Amino acid sequence: MTGRTGKWLRAACAIATVALAATGCSSGGGTSTTTATSLPKYGPAEKTTLNVGVVPAMDSAGFFVAMHDGLFTQEGLKINYQPETSSETAVTQQLGGTLDISGGNYVSYINEVALHAAPLEIVAEGSIMTPGAQVIYTKANSPIKSVSQLRGQKIAVNAPNNIDYLLDVAVLSGYGIKVSDSNFPASPVPFPTMAGTVAANNSPYVAATLPEPFASLAEQNQGMVPLVDLDQGAAQQFPIEGYVVTKQWAEKNPNSLERFLAALEEGQEIADTNRNAVEQAFENITGPNGNTSPAVAGPYGRVPPSIAAVMALNTYPIGVDETRIQRVADVMQQFGLLPSHFDVSSMIIPSSEFNFAPFEGGSSS
Repeated sequence: MTGRTGKWLRAACAIATVALAATGCSSGGGTSTTTATSLPKYGPAEKTTLNVGVVPAMDSAGFFVAMHDGLFTQEGLKINYQPETSSETAVTQQLGGTLDISGGNYVSYINEVALHAAPLEIVAEGSIMTPGAQVIYTKANSPIKSVSQLRGQKIAVNAPNNIDYLLDVAVLSGYGIKVSDSNFPASPVPFPTMAGTVAANNSPYVAATLPEPFASLAEQNQGMVPLVDLDQGAAQQFPIEGYVVTKQWAEKNPNSLERFLAALEEGQEIADTNRNAVEQAFENITGPNGNTSPAVAGPYGRVPPSIAAVMALNTYPIGVDETRIQRVADVMQQFGLLPSHFDVSSMIIPSSEFNFAPFEGGSSS
């Protein structure tokens, strides 16, 4: 995206944010009450059907609220939602032209740009970690009772060298466990099956790193036991997820992107202030062709009401804060995921160039 296009896009989104704040974002039941006339009028969408790949974790709550409340539809967009097992798979599909937009962890995106010169641009933030949102679990009756016992043991993550790996090594370092003492096998373990894999007899893994809602599902279905909350030390209030497009796609589809962001950022604000709306959204995620059976819709992110009621939520910012995302790259360098300093300004537009109000957080409980 060019600087001029980016500034124009952010300014338009800022107008949308002000309009939404003036008119109200949601009803008590979590359904948007904003009328189409309260949003600025964008040009016709270049693409009205968008293929969007998102990891179905609690970090994506703003996206799922926007889908559930029909906010994308209000913008004239149809979303083909593709659940991703990891951000790595989403990036591969996006660079191959299969996905228009993806939502996933910053570590994977920064790696692609810093190490492989991928033409990716962060267009919106997704989540900032809170207590309980990312946790290392052990299986029921595990002999592992303290964090220090994880030294040299195999810990399951959904992809190698991604956000969960970074959070793990950052927190473990605070307990005296060096990166060289950690053991994260290269084989990815998808979130939907991770708890079952670790809980199985003769599993090579002693622990699993799980975000919500997979964490609460693991406690309920497999009796997994929380060992250490990752919201601490170098990882406290860590930026987790963002939404990304390729520069070429943004240049070809500026109106589609504006409309997507207008809906997404209303979803972000609702998710950050209305827990009931988040619960409803996750309870109603569907599989292909609207399939709602647990076997089909579950891997897409659908959760039962008993899980929706207890899952920990993140905070959901609006806009893109360069300083906050730079923190991710700096911690990546600190723990060996980047060989040298990487300036994230090459993949985002600094917040000083548009008029978003600074994010101060909302009530996520």
